[in-house]
Parts: sequence; structure tokens; C-alpha cells
Amino acid sequence: MIAFVRNVRLWFAPEDVREEGSTPDYRFSLANERTFLAWVRTALALIGGGFAVDQFLPDLRWAWRAGLALALLGAGALCSLRAVNHWMRCERAMRRGEDLPLSRFPAVLSVVVAVVAVAMVVVVFVGWEA
Repeated sequence: MIAFVRNVRLWFAPEDVREEGSTPDYRFSLANERTFLAWVRTALALIGGGFAVDQFLPDLRWAWRAGLALALLGAGALCSLRAVNHWMRCERAMRRGEDLPLSRFPAVLSVVVAVVAVAMVVVVFVGWEA
């Protein structure tokens, strides 16, 4: 828990990460940043999908619509938070010469998106007002 709190503090003071280890090759730092931006784009797409489900499927039963929209919005929020946390953890690992951190988050996110996709397929086949 202490490491997580330290990482959250570093989110807002990235200059403090320079105190750790040595500066990695800038190409690795830039690749880490590109990965971060890809996760943020994924988060924005999930959030947009959540709003689209809520706004553009008014004939869908409220429980289905709210459930699917909230699943996508929640996944987007978690994805954006995970992006910055993973960016910071990778940056620190590179500076320390450690292995990059492993994560189960991509698998969890993929399962959530797959479950929402299957639910949408069911909605399409069963009909809007089931």
C-alpha cells in the first residue's frame, strides 16, 4: 500500500522520479510515454462507448442500458488510472535497471470488453425491448 501511495504522489510530481537511479535511454522513456497515450486513447474510447450506449439506445431496457454503459464507463475510468500508474512504475523500473512491472490489467480489461460485446450481441439478436 505504501508503494501505491508513493506512486500516486509521483503522478503529480514526475520530476521527483529523477532522484532514482540513472536516466534511461530517451527512446525507452518515449516508448513508455507512447504506451501511456495508447492506454489513454483506449480509456477515451471506452468512455465514449459508455455514453453512446446510454444515449443512442433509448429503446433498450433501462437495466441493460445502464449496466452496459456503466461497465464501459467504469472500464474507461480504471484504464485511465491504470495508464498513469503503469507509466510511473515503468519509468521507475527503467531508471533502477529493474525488470518492467507485470500486470494482469490488460487481461481483465479484455474480459470486461468481451463480456460487454457478448451482451450487446445478445441484445441485438433478442431485440431491443426484450
